[in-house]
Amino acid sequence: MKYQHELVDGIFLLKLLGDLIGENRGPELMELANEQVNNDIKLCAIDISEVRFINSSGIGVLITILTKFRNVEGEVVLINPSEQVKKLLIITKLNAIFTIVSDREEAFQELKKS
Repeated sequence: MKYQHELVDGIFLLKLLGDLIGENRGPELMELANEQVNNDIKLCAIDISEVRFINSSGIGVLITILTKFRNVEGEVVLINPSEQVKKLLIITKLNAIFTIVSDREEAFQELKKS
């Protein structure tokens, strides 16, 4: 899995590419989230439109990132999951925990509300 990240208008934007299976990138992603929270960034958008597969470790990474931001009264939204990933989010009931939006603009609008 690869990832890209940037800070846009006070929102941490994380784009994930490939398979999110926790492996060696999981701790890296959690450290990135920690850095943002430590720098007083409270809003995060995770673009998972190019994630093909997520396993339980990958779900753990997403939940940990969500928890880090919510612990400082922040919020995380997921952008445009594939049909397969969307089904997984529904099966695991994570669609009730995460806000899921269709694109970056909608993510920014949603986050600005929180």
